Amino acid sequence: MTEPEPLPGEPVSYEAATARLEEIIKRLDSGAAGLRETLELCREGRTLVELCAAELEAVGRGLEELRLDDLVARLEAGAGAAGG
Repeated sequence: MTEPEPLPGEPVSYEAATARLEEIIKRLDSGAAGLRETLELCREGRTLVELCAAELEAVGRGLEELRLDDLVARLEAGAGAAGG
């Protein structure tokens, strides 16, 4: 089974999401966006921020797991050395 295709305009990576957020911020800062466009950009930006936050949280959990695995390996190595 293949992964679903991303929706048009939907970022496929953290990097793409942050790049799009930068574009949104520049557009909003320019003052050129009308009221409706500003609303849509804010909605899109919120979705992107949530996507990035979830990705960062997942990476953080992965790093914690790596640190725990490293700690367990060190403890096991220390126990083996002390017992021998």
